Amino acid sequence: MSLDVTQILLSAQSADGSIRKHAEESLKQFQEQNLPGFLLSLSSELANNEKPEESRRLAGLILKNALDAKEQHRKSELFQRWLVLDAVVKAQIKSLLLQTLSSPVASARSTSSQVIAKVAGIEIPQKQWPELIGSLLSNIHLVQPNVKQATLETLGYLCEEVSPEAVDQDQVNKILTAVVQGMSASEGNSEVRLAATRALYNALGFAQVNFSNDMERDYIMRVVCEATQSPEEKIRQAAFECLVAISSTYYDKLATYMQDIFNITAKAVRGDEESVALQAIEFWSSICDEEIDILDEFSTDFTADSDVPCYYFIKQALPALVPMLLETLLKQEEDQDLDEGAWNLAMAGGTCLGLVARTVGDDIVPLVMPFVEENITKPEWRNREAATYAFGSILEGPSADKLAPLVNVALNFMLSALLKDPNNHVKDTTAWTLGRIFEFLHGSALETPSVITNENCQQILTVLLQSMKDVPNVAEKACGALYFLAQGYVDAGSASPLTSFFQDIVQSLLVTSHREDAGDSRLRTAAYETLNEVVRCSTEETAPIVLQLVPVIMMELHQTLEAGKLSTDEREKRSDLQGLLCGCLQVIIQKLGGMESTKFSFLQYADQMMDLFLRVFACRNASVHEEAMLAIGALAYAAGSNFVKYMAQFYQYLEMGLQNFEEYQVCAITVGVVGDLCRALEDKILPYCDGIMTQLLKDLSSNQLHRSVKPPIFSCFGDIALAIGENFEKYLIYAMPMLQSAAELSAHTAAADDEMLDYTNQLRDGILEAYSGILQGFKSSPKTQLLMPYAPNILQFLDALYNGKDMDDSVMKTAIGVLGDLADTLGVHAGPLISQSTSSKQFLDECLSSDDPLVKESADWARIAVSRAVSG
Repeated sequence: MSLDVTQILLSAQSADGSIRKHAEESLKQFQEQNLPGFLLSLSSELANNEKPEESRRLAGLILKNALDAKEQHRKSELFQRWLVLDAVVKAQIKSLLLQTLSSPVASARSTSSQVIAKVAGIEIPQKQWPELIGSLLSNIHLVQPNVKQATLETLGYLCEEVSPEAVDQDQVNKILTAVVQGMSASEGNSEVRLAATRALYNALGFAQVNFSNDMERDYIMRVVCEATQSPEEKIRQAAFECLVAISSTYYDKLATYMQDIFNITAKAVRGDEESVALQAIEFWSSICDEEIDILDEFSTDFTADSDVPCYYFIKQALPALVPMLLETLLKQEEDQDLDEGAWNLAMAGGTCLGLVARTVGDDIVPLVMPFVEENITKPEWRNREAATYAFGSILEGPSADKLAPLVNVALNFMLSALLKDPNNHVKDTTAWTLGRIFEFLHGSALETPSVITNENCQQILTVLLQSMKDVPNVAEKACGALYFLAQGYVDAGSASPLTSFFQDIVQSLLVTSHREDAGDSRLRTAAYETLNEVVRCSTEETAPIVLQLVPVIMMELHQTLEAGKLSTDEREKRSDLQGLLCGCLQVIIQKLGGMESTKFSFLQYADQMMDLFLRVFACRNASVHEEAMLAIGALAYAAGSNFVKYMAQFYQYLEMGLQNFEEYQVCAITVGVVGDLCRALEDKILPYCDGIMTQLLKDLSSNQLHRSVKPPIFSCFGDIALAIGENFEKYLIYAMPMLQSAAELSAHTAAADDEMLDYTNQLRDGILEAYSGILQGFKSSPKTQLLMPYAPNILQFLDALYNGKDMDDSVMKTAIGVLGDLADTLGVHAGPLISQSTSSKQFLDECLSSDDPLVKESADWARIAVSRAVSG
């Protein structure tokens, strides 16, 4: 197939849509008909210095995308496709890529670096392309700076793509030597030095052995610290980024360097360009994160096996660190409160100050309060805003005892500032700080009295409702403050002082959500989120007002469905609004459906509501599906068996949700709704079970579906079995083998890290809930014998879990419950099996003496069931 690849690549970037489309189709056809030829042509294009820069860059990009993808299953396909490619063709492609590193065109070199790293990511773990690292390192000794720069960039990308285990230590040492030498001040070319500094950032994960050696670590640290003093801003920034990465990867190796690091970060924060100063602050934020994690582990687990002790770097640096951070708060930008993505020195400093407060607690208060008192009344807005921001930043961490007296003094002042300060920045930060006061120093969970009393609550509400009429960013923060104020009264019942203002609050929030400018910022979202929180903390007394909300919100949802032709932007805004309104209805349904006094009146709206939700589904927008699906789950729970009348219409959307692999959150929520339906409809769900079970089994077999959806699917088997009882019989031959293989896998998974252990425990929980539901579903049915063949596997799973010793309390409770269910349902038939089980008795004894009351309660019940089965 003779194609002018250059022309096609240029046409694929044409401004003319039809030329572009035709070129893209030609490329697609070439790839499908002759993949080796296609990849080789692209490599030749990228390597050819005679070709235009634009065609070379696109050739490299298509090559890169032919080797990697975001979705795991697609990534695996592309890996396999490359590995089975003809070896001669692969060798030619790799040779062309390496050749491109010496191109005089910077973009071609850079693209080639990325593609080489992608190929290395596939081949090096397979013990292929062993000569790559050696040939790259030999480039480092060449004179031309452009080759050196491209080679260092390639080494950096390679370290990002390949895991450290795949490269032997000797090569790691050589890579690090090349990179660190490229960073040193003696390197005359700043492009080379920058590439080396960025490469070190990616290579740090490989440097475990080197960081354990004092001399090597000293050398690396010295070169990094020197690079923070380079005359080039980009090199200084990249060097500080390395320090940030070192602070989290090698926290326990930093003690001897901290004084020097403090000096260079302080110098950068006070006098360097913003891009550099931000990274210097980020270093201290990262140290805070490390120490918060270490101290959390110590406080939650007395047998903490944390290998890393806390060095209390922040506590030691406090007297110098806090003044440095407070200075940054005065460097605000004029319009930072209007730009949602804004990030500048003042915001970074305030964020770091908040982390410092969480790290050291009470010790920060005396260091910050003089700054607050000195600046809070100054005529210059920057001083007032900085003082308010400093105060708001230290409200999480220190004890309520320490903060409450200060807040009691500050509260009136802040309420007054929120209404009267002439500057919007100050008002914005004041409302945010009030929100933080309500979040951390108010609510039933506090051991000290709340700073909010029935007396000052009225004044607070008056000010917040007034501020909701202010400019959008101030109004949004006022809604946020009201959100936390309401949240503190969720458990207050009839004692809530919000009761007498309830009508005004709801009215103000609705008015705010309808403001013309509510869509300009997050104001509309904030208004609805706050309304939801206010509904959640409503009481029997205010329920009639919540009931009046139902037709209002339904009408608003109806209006979004009546809109005519919309632009893409308008469609997105409508979809956001529908999500907010469905979310609001969900909260109302949960509230009113759960109160006997309102349930009947409320359910009269069920038909109209369901009709609206089905119409929202028909709009075909995934994010709305999520909110509408949750609302339907709540409605099913409230309506109980009466919900069956909606099933015929709703079922197609339920099935679509279960098939939505791409947006896995939608799939997970739909699985949860199946559980709600089972509890609401019980055996009336039977006509729909074939379709639901077929889809759930497909989901479990799919390697495209995100793993987090699998535990809830297993759990859902249990919900279905509980709902339909012995009718689950026909699904046993499909469900049980799947449960068994998942059980074997999850019992013997050595969790590599905390995240994997959490997932493994979720999976175990889901499997156990399935077993529990199936066993209970068959209880007192003449068909219980059908479960006997599966009993040995279930007991084996429980044994394996007990012997693995890495269950969390939730799994322990469910597991001992399953032992009880097995004994209870199968009775004397299970007795001998339980007696033979190696660890059932020990497991039961351990659970009976557990500190967790839920585990103990579950074990008490299991003990009775087991003793009946064994002695029967």
